[in-house]
Amino acid sequence: MAFPIRSPRDLVGGIAVFGRILDKIRLNAKEGKLPEGYHLGYLTGSRTFDERVCKFLGVDFSELSERTLAGGTDEEILEWCCQNGNRPTVEQIEIWNGFMHKRGWRDAASAGLVQQRAEAGLGHREDLVTFFDVMDVEEGRAP
Repeated sequence: MAFPIRSPRDLVGGIAVFGRILDKIRLNAKEGKLPEGYHLGYLTGSRTFDERVCKFLGVDFSELSERTLAGGTDEEILEWCCQNGNRPTVEQIEIWNGFMHKRGWRDAASAGLVQQRAEAGLGHREDLVTFFDVMDVEEGRAP
């Protein structure tokens, strides 16, 4: 069985991470909780990918959750975000995707990546150099 949350690399409207957040919102509502170790939304004292996507699109996480659970395709929900927040340009999306794909690799989040790798029992896997790599391996996908 495939993991119920898609890779952060999967694109919706050309945007990385967005579809993953929709999966987490839907799964949380359907089953009442995410798999152990997963979070939804913002965490005090930590910048989450959920928070970053919402800030990038200029929408509130609770409003995105509400809209997602009202139904519709991923593309329709993204269009709602663009109409109610920001519609990123092609260049902004390119910069966003580049930043997110490399997060944890030689940047301010590197220490957090090392910690997450260790907590996942992957401390020996120095080939996992980004958060996307770790997420994919934890969820049974190739990095």
